[in-house]
Amino acid sequence: MALEKVTLGKSITNGLRKAMEADPKVVLIGEDIGKLGGVFRITEGLQKDFGEERVIDSPLAESGIVGTAVGMALRGYRPVCEIQFDGFVYPAFDQIVSQVAKMRARSLGAIKIPMVIRIPFGGGIGSPEHHSESPEAYFAHTAGLRVVACSNPEDAHWMIRQAVACDDPVIFFEPKRRYHDRAEYDTAAASAPRGLFEANVIRHGSDVTLVGYGPVVKTMVESAAAAEAEGTSIEVIDLRSLSPLPIDTIVASVRKTGRLVVVHEASSFLGMASEISAQVTEQCFYELEAPVIRVNGANIPYPPSRMEEEFLPDLDRILDGVDRALAY
Repeated sequence: MALEKVTLGKSITNGLRKAMEADPKVVLIGEDIGKLGGVFRITEGLQKDFGEERVIDSPLAESGIVGTAVGMALRGYRPVCEIQFDGFVYPAFDQIVSQVAKMRARSLGAIKIPMVIRIPFGGGIGSPEHHSESPEAYFAHTAGLRVVACSNPEDAHWMIRQAVACDDPVIFFEPKRRYHDRAEYDTAAASAPRGLFEANVIRHGSDVTLVGYGPVVKTMVESAAAAEAEGTSIEVIDLRSLSPLPIDTIVASVRKTGRLVVVHEASSFLGMASEISAQVTEQCFYELEAPVIRVNGANIPYPPSRMEEEFLPDLDRILDGVDRALAY
C-alpha cells in the first residue's frame, strides 16, 4: 500500500493526472487553468506535462467554455471544464440545461456527452456572493445530468476519475473550504472503494440519521462525536451523489434510527433536503418517530463574509437539529 497524507485539492489534481494519462482524449478547459494552475491551483503542473492542446486556457466566458466542451464531446473527446467559482456558472446555465443535459435523450441514446463540469462550491472562505454559492439543486433538478459532491481527499481522487470515465455529463461539486483538508489513503490503489453514485455510511449509530454532502460532512462527523459524548448515537451518511439520489441507503438507516436530520449550506427552500425529506416521508412514514429536520442555509442571498458564520450550518446548529428530532 502507498499510504500518503494528501489534501483534497491535490487529490483532485492527482485524479485528473491519472485520467489524462489513461486516455489521450481527456482535455481540460477553463479560465487560468494552464500556466496559473487555476485560482485554487487544482490544475497546477498539468499544462506543463500534457501541453497547451490538452490543458486549455479559455477566454473569460463560461458559456463559451461549456459550449466548446459540448462540441469536443460530440467529436469523441472527454472534456473537463473548470468553472472558477460557483456563482460564475450561471452564464453557462443555458448551455448546461438546454444542450448538455438533453443531447443524449434528444438523439434517443445515439449521442453521448462524456464531459465533466467542475464547480468549487460553498462558503467558509471569507468571500462574498458569486464566490460562495451552493447551486447544486438547480442541476440535480435537471434530468440528464449526473450531480456529485466530494467531501474528503480519497473520494475526491476517485470520484473525479470516475466522473471523467462516465459517458453521461457529470456536474462535479468541490467543497472549496475543504481544499486544504488532509487525509491519508492508498494513492496507489487499483480501484475505487465505492461507485460514483453510492452514498457512504461514515459512522454507524442508532438514535438519529444525519445526512449531508460536500463541505458539511466534516462538521457532521464532529457533531456526531460531540453527541456521542452526551450519550446520543448518530449515524452519519455522506450522500456523495445528488443525482441519482442514493435514497436506499438513507431509507435503510432511517428505518433503523427512526429520525433524520439533513444538512447542507444551500437554502432550505426547494433544496436537496426538501427532496430527501419528501422521499423518506413517503417510504418511512410508519418508521419515523419525528418529522424530518432540516439544518440548512437561510433563504437569502449569500451574506457578506463577516456574517457568513451566522449563515452556515455549524456544530451547534446541527446538534440543535438533533435535539429537535429527539424531542418527539
